[in-house]
Amino acid sequence: MTTRPTNDEIRAEATRVGPEDSRYAAVVEKRFNKRFAVHPDYVRLAQSTSDVIAAVQDAVDEDRRLVVTSGGHCLEGFVSDPDVRVMIDVSPMKRVYYDATMRAVAVEAGATVGETFRALFDLWGVVVPLGEYPEIGMGGHVVGGAFGFLCRQAGLAADYLHAVEVVTVDHRGRARSVVATREPADPNRELWWAHTGAGGGNLGVVTRYWFRSPNAAGDDPATLLPRAPESIATFTAEWSWSDLGRADFLRLMQNHGHWCERNSDAASPNVTLWTLLEIHRRQFGKVLVRGVSTAGTGADRQMREYLAALGDGLAAPVIRDSARMSWLEFALDPFPDLFGMPPGGVAVKVKDALLRRRLTDRQIDVAYDHLTRPDVDVMGGVLGLATYGGQINTVAPDATASAQRGAILDIACNTGWIDPADEATNLAWVRGFYRDLFADTGGVPVPNDAYDGAFINHPDTDLADASLNTSGVPWHTLYYQANYPRLQQIKARWDPRNVFRHALSIRLPVT
Repeated sequence: MTTRPTNDEIRAEATRVGPEDSRYAAVVEKRFNKRFAVHPDYVRLAQSTSDVIAAVQDAVDEDRRLVVTSGGHCLEGFVSDPDVRVMIDVSPMKRVYYDATMRAVAVEAGATVGETFRALFDLWGVVVPLGEYPEIGMGGHVVGGAFGFLCRQAGLAADYLHAVEVVTVDHRGRARSVVATREPADPNRELWWAHTGAGGGNLGVVTRYWFRSPNAAGDDPATLLPRAPESIATFTAEWSWSDLGRADFLRLMQNHGHWCERNSDAASPNVTLWTLLEIHRRQFGKVLVRGVSTAGTGADRQMREYLAALGDGLAAPVIRDSARMSWLEFALDPFPDLFGMPPGGVAVKVKDALLRRRLTDRQIDVAYDHLTRPDVDVMGGVLGLATYGGQINTVAPDATASAQRGAILDIACNTGWIDPADEATNLAWVRGFYRDLFADTGGVPVPNDAYDGAFINHPDTDLADASLNTSGVPWHTLYYQANYPRLQQIKARWDPRNVFRHALSIRLPVT
């Protein structure tokens, strides 16, 4: 396909289904985090942009609170909110095609990350550096910035966003679709800019993205985006907690942090290596590290040197597995045990932070205490440290809405549980852990020379709670830094009635 279809070619009324219809349950239960639940009056299944316009207009006319869903992977209750009365599901909108008029690759908002990876690879052998989990929906993913396995060498997915189609609601309450591009002369350019990192549910319903590298030329889709890696090499290694006393743990974390500080510049040959250090609670028994390399024939040496650096002064880790495969094979099923879920799913709490420097020795001591506490049973508790930086940090903080352009690590204190009776224990543990890590800045990663705030695609409503964030720095500064006032002005123009809102949505400016 070489041209994008018009709304007239696919004009079909969005299907409306109520609680008595099995399709209703399939949509409202499609949520990664089982901690939250929603019971809207009805669900609209959208097949096209015109469907979305009609669904939004009906909800506005009926004065019903609306939200949109695609993959269902919001970590907080933004979509699964008890006040929501209408849910618009864009997941039927899955086409990926080359748009000759736009000279860019179009991806509809309902496509998943995995479906997008497959289409980009099969059709043109190219890639956009999207997220790690293939089932994430594109609609809410790219608008939050989006990083994944290839981010250190290729940047954020939002860095490749050329244009976006959004259904907005004007001051009269009329819904319409708007296309906004990064072209300097585009009068809608600010709307495009907001969709390069401001997060979903703020300004309208994304129905389509167009991707093209910023400096790409020509009209061959095979040359407009980065080439997919020739191959992927992976490894998983582990240490037994029984071999790690406090001093050993300190050494491991120091080694890891120093490696990240030395190897997170865009010019480093090791930007082709992405790793995740998973420090599970001691009761889990193991500390894991995973790696993904695109260094080709140099991947084995790269991974050996990395593990040697982490294990310096310690017992060598056990290599649990290693493999080499094609990019697509890996992208569609990366580290299956990492993303595996028990039947019925789990409730989770994720508390994210971006670091400009390694954790201090004090913070490492805090981590050891919380991960080894014998007085709590939090089997799902884990501290994750994903390597970051590289090409991401070559972009200015105000060039996109993704302001965090100085970090070398994305870390998260996570926990998950199945039995609702375990919620209070898990929340208390993860909140206490995070608070103590950032005790020097009021319990949150206030942007400074050590921290770079937090990532809106991993939202945490605790940051807006004054009892948990005692820094005096508002949540929106943690997520948007100096970009927030500009986002408020964009909100005032494109969503003046505040139709699109949630617990951490951009607030209208005070007039």
